[in-house]
Amino acid sequence: MTRIGVFAGLVLTGAISVTVAAWQAPATPRTVEVEQIRSNLYVLKGGGGNTAVFVGANGVTVVDTKNPGWGQPLLDAIKRLTPLPVVRIINTHTHGDHVSGNVEFPAVEVVAHANTRDNMTRMAPVTGLNQPPTPNIFTTHDNRNIATRTFTDRLTLGTGAEEVDLYWFGRGHTNGDAWVVFPALRVVHAGDIFSGKTAPILDANNGGSGLAIGDSLTTGADTLRAVDTIITGHAGQMTMADLRQYAQFNKDFLAHVRAGVAAGQSVDAIAAGWQLPATYAGYQMQADRVRSNVQVIADELRRP
Repeated sequence: MTRIGVFAGLVLTGAISVTVAAWQAPATPRTVEVEQIRSNLYVLKGGGGNTAVFVGANGVTVVDTKNPGWGQPLLDAIKRLTPLPVVRIINTHTHGDHVSGNVEFPAVEVVAHANTRDNMTRMAPVTGLNQPPTPNIFTTHDNRNIATRTFTDRLTLGTGAEEVDLYWFGRGHTNGDAWVVFPALRVVHAGDIFSGKTAPILDANNGGSGLAIGDSLTTGADTLRAVDTIITGHAGQMTMADLRQYAQFNKDFLAHVRAGVAAGQSVDAIAAGWQLPATYAGYQMQADRVRSNVQVIADELRRP
């Protein structure tokens, strides 16, 4: 894997890893790190979820656009990679650290799952994050670059070397988690249904499900057998073996919560009783997220 970067507008050939100094006041610079995954596929990090940049013959497809204020830094970084225009945005899900930069891009086709399009109209708070209410970024920008094209189970964009396949394998992080596959490159962007080796955010406010996430991840692994590399939502690249392990991790967590609920334990007791199996050594287990996920699953199990 080759890592490249651009700093202050100068391409440093042969650099192992540098960063792109993006447009921003000097006191608060917004820096985008550029990593080359394939000859025409890059991951841009910083300022929110991982962004994929896929350079085609006539234009650029961007997957996810980070937090508010990061759209222009992304555009600046992309311009240093290619003179071609951005022609499409794909959003893996509705969360603000993946879609907010949309409003800073020129008007383009925006593709997302149908549930994500619905969620964009609400931009409900993310379950478990205890964030203060904020205005809907799309509403405050006259719905600029809200999703304009949607799919339910699968959608293919382009052909040949420029084909991009979108899949939905079920609920998990939200109810609209899109998997964005670049088949010619054997790469998928999984978004935050696989954000990294950590307890997921189960966003019940946006349709997420602790009952379904393990099965959704397994279906992804079973379906995408031709994929070698997974771009995660926030961590580094992973393999299909990592994905299968993460699916089992979520199933093991569900089994723990299910047993606790069946025994009549409280949410706090179930969360306190979770011990990370040695198989998952190195996984990040934030206590507040573990408790939130226990609550989400317990609510699902108790629902008629």
